[in-house]
Amino acid sequence: MTSPVAAPCTQTSNMVHDTVETNQLAWPFGTPIIDGLDQDDLRMAAYEIFFTSCRSLPGFGGRTPLSFHSSSTEFDLHASSPRPGSPVTSNIKKVLGLKTLRRLPSYRRTDSYGSNPDSPAGSPLELDASGSPGYSQFSHPRQRRPAEIMRQQMRVTEQSDNRLRKTLMRTLVGQTGRRAETIILPLELLRQQKPAEFSSPVEYHVWQRRQLKLLEAGLLRYPSIPVDKTNEFAIRLQETINACESEPLDTDRNSRAMKALCNDVVALAWRSPDGSATDVCHWADGYPLNIHLYTALLYSVFDLKDGTCVLDEIDEHYELVKKTWTTLGIDRSIHQVCFSWVLFHQYIKTGQVEADLLGASLAVLAEVANDAKKADREPIYVKMLGQGLKSMKKWCDKKLLDYHANFSRENMGLMESMLPLVSTATRILEEDVPDYTLTSHEEDDDTSSDSRGNRADLYIRSSLTKAFTKMLDDGNVNVDVVEVEEVGEALLHLAQATEELATMEKETYSPLLKKWHSIPAGVAAVTLHTCYGTLLRQYLSDSPSLTNETLEVLQRAGRLENVLIQMVVEDSVESEDGGKMIVREMEPYEVDSIIMKSIRHWVQQKLNLGKELLEKAKETETWNPKSKNEPYAQTAVELVKLTKIALDEFFEIPITIPEVLIHKIAEGLEYLLQEYTTFVSSCGSKQSYIPTLPPLTRCNRDPKFFKLWKKGGLCTAPMENLINIASTSSNEESHPRPSTSRGTQRLYIRLNTLHYLLSQLHNFDKILTLSPNIVPSNSRGHQPGNSYFDETRIGIQSATRHVSEVAGYRLIFLDSNSIFYGSIYVHGVENARIKPAVRILKQNLILLGAILIEKIQALAIKEVMKASFDVFLMILLAGGGTRVFTRQEHPMIEEDFDSLKKLFSTAGEGLLAEDLVDREAEIAEGVVALMGQSTEQLVEDFGRVSTETYGVSAVGAGQKLSMPPTTGRWSRSDPNTILRVLCHRNDQAASNYLKRTFQLPKRR
Repeated sequence: MTSPVAAPCTQTSNMVHDTVETNQLAWPFGTPIIDGLDQDDLRMAAYEIFFTSCRSLPGFGGRTPLSFHSSSTEFDLHASSPRPGSPVTSNIKKVLGLKTLRRLPSYRRTDSYGSNPDSPAGSPLELDASGSPGYSQFSHPRQRRPAEIMRQQMRVTEQSDNRLRKTLMRTLVGQTGRRAETIILPLELLRQQKPAEFSSPVEYHVWQRRQLKLLEAGLLRYPSIPVDKTNEFAIRLQETINACESEPLDTDRNSRAMKALCNDVVALAWRSPDGSATDVCHWADGYPLNIHLYTALLYSVFDLKDGTCVLDEIDEHYELVKKTWTTLGIDRSIHQVCFSWVLFHQYIKTGQVEADLLGASLAVLAEVANDAKKADREPIYVKMLGQGLKSMKKWCDKKLLDYHANFSRENMGLMESMLPLVSTATRILEEDVPDYTLTSHEEDDDTSSDSRGNRADLYIRSSLTKAFTKMLDDGNVNVDVVEVEEVGEALLHLAQATEELATMEKETYSPLLKKWHSIPAGVAAVTLHTCYGTLLRQYLSDSPSLTNETLEVLQRAGRLENVLIQMVVEDSVESEDGGKMIVREMEPYEVDSIIMKSIRHWVQQKLNLGKELLEKAKETETWNPKSKNEPYAQTAVELVKLTKIALDEFFEIPITIPEVLIHKIAEGLEYLLQEYTTFVSSCGSKQSYIPTLPPLTRCNRDPKFFKLWKKGGLCTAPMENLINIASTSSNEESHPRPSTSRGTQRLYIRLNTLHYLLSQLHNFDKILTLSPNIVPSNSRGHQPGNSYFDETRIGIQSATRHVSEVAGYRLIFLDSNSIFYGSIYVHGVENARIKPAVRILKQNLILLGAILIEKIQALAIKEVMKASFDVFLMILLAGGGTRVFTRQEHPMIEEDFDSLKKLFSTAGEGLLAEDLVDREAEIAEGVVALMGQSTEQLVEDFGRVSTETYGVSAVGAGQKLSMPPTTGRWSRSDPNTILRVLCHRNDQAASNYLKRTFQLPKRR
């Protein structure tokens, strides 16, 4: 059920923000809608503020006459006042170039708003003591009081006006000198107006809710002085407003709700930015509320019966509206921006028929330009300036970017008025609005790409292009779907139409655009030349051969080209360079050149298909092979297939092909292959799998774990559990399963894919090299025996090494973590040997050989070997607190490493040469040898190597050694490596040395 307090439907107001009605001119000043207030609400609120600000003047309840002051900076609007009994004349309308209404004597407003009985329109004019004209009465029958004019213009009913007058009279009893900017008007209205003054409780509730919503907008949503969210007055005010949504507020003077409302509103409105005392309240001067209210007042200057006309009383209107500036936080500069935009908006809203409104908006813009140069501009003014001018410029741009559709011989005056307006707006934006260029490029419109260039040049090119496109649509020319013969016939007719369009442009639009561009006809000719040339080239690219029809099309195109070139020459006679620059834009209609460009376009289309396939691969590739016969990614197969088909089709074209085009094709293919290679190799790095090194500590000589182990009756079960953790179960010892994860197997498919691509490069080279239709280039061309894909080949080989490395380290450090780094030598060497891990690693290598193509198995196994040696070194040097070693365990460690070496020496029937395995194992063997040295020897070697490496004095010199940095490049000559051996050495000498030298803590 609809709420009885729902806001009534409102009629269309002057301040329309509907983008459909205003032909896409959007409201530029902040939010276009004030929550809870429609346009009628804002207009009524604006009238109430206006009336309150003018209450001391005749017709508004006061006796003080309205006086004028001449100001040369305000259009020199008030140089003289109208004489008693004389027809109304307007200095502002003269300056703005607006015509006088010239109403007949019998003209009367007979709309539904009526007239105010307190304001007789026909009484004689009174003069004040100074001789200035007052407005308590008029002698001329056509003159009306400003108060009555404003009431009618603002569409305020007599009932509402009378209520407002009575409320102000009650409010200001004994306070006739009180300034309007010290009155919180909605609060006073709520206090003084009672339900009995309204026709129904529903009407009163709607009115009351409007006043509260106005307070909410001015004090909470858009305050001129920001309000903290925790402000207790703001919180209570919001609660009061929300409560009024369902039932009216009790506004009795003694009610608690009314007292609370008054306290909260006064506390919020009488704040100052710095917390000091202020003599002005702030409830309607916050942006953009104040602009909504002020523009509602400005729209009242337009005649209600003819919206294209401005009231003759605009001078008085301006002086009266100025009295609201203090309340609304408006100054002259902001007024000029708003007024210019309102004039421009009214021109659009009234059907874009009155050029005088455009001229008036331009005249105001001239004043805006002067204001924009001032140094003391407020930030809100700069913001409004940019918003308003961008709105006007954008709308004008859209019209001028298609001036053929929007202007004709009959309304060229509108275009003539619009060009200087958009030029002035653009100049102000570029010179006086900070960061305008940056923000203009972010807008989604046709003008953002040329914000600082010659606007007329942009308009000509855009409009001619759209006019040409319209000719295509009208002639149903679609070269993509019709037969080639039909396109040829259509191009003949289109050439004639293009020639006629060029003639009309030269005779109709170019003389006007000459004021804004040195060679408008030349630019138009170049644009049409380009448009027709585009279709001609597309036609020639689709035609299999040069037929008679093709020749006829080319001949007609040649005649059109001569006409357009002549236009450029004639229009460029007076230009500085004689038109050389613009002529360079005209690409001749040369058949061979067009055909060759069409072929290049065809090549680009094929490359685009390859790019689409590449993007699809990035989204859908799962690295699952189709079959054992094709153990590589299907997207690679599709890419190779697409490439072969494109090359075959290309060399079937019955023309000679310059070698430079072959190079272009090869470059395109290289790009696709290199991009795909990059995609295949995008699998992370080995570093992501290597665990973080634990902090260095020194061993306890007899760790707590081993103390528990030695205790009788408690050692058997725990040690059996440890052995089971470090090795496979008894059922798996004879037939262990590989630990290779699905992710690692997918890396193997990536390696197969890279090898597949590498194997296809030779076939591509043969196709590009052996075709008989290729014409060798005079310059340095392709040398026999060289490949077009050398860079691609190098890239694939590098990617193969990278993926092999990642696969190897993933297999060892991730998939096999539980059997290598997670278990070997944990809590003792003897009970956690490497044998179970070697057995599982052997199965992993067998699986690797089953998946990988034979030619890349050796590289992959080599990387697995490197990873295995690295993890063995990390176990010895960075094994954490669960690993300790003694010198007596060195033979077992050496034996374990030999078994690891042997595995790779025999893997895959000798895929890795024994000397290669020995070279890769040298570093690890050197570290293992350190494990067999005595603690004293290790300390001596550490001091000597540190001295040689870092220049540190010997230990005996009385200086302590500094902690060597961890480089990760382990070797027996690396100080950090020797230090780590000492950290893992379980004897008292090592522990004492580490404590004395580096103060390393014991393990916990």
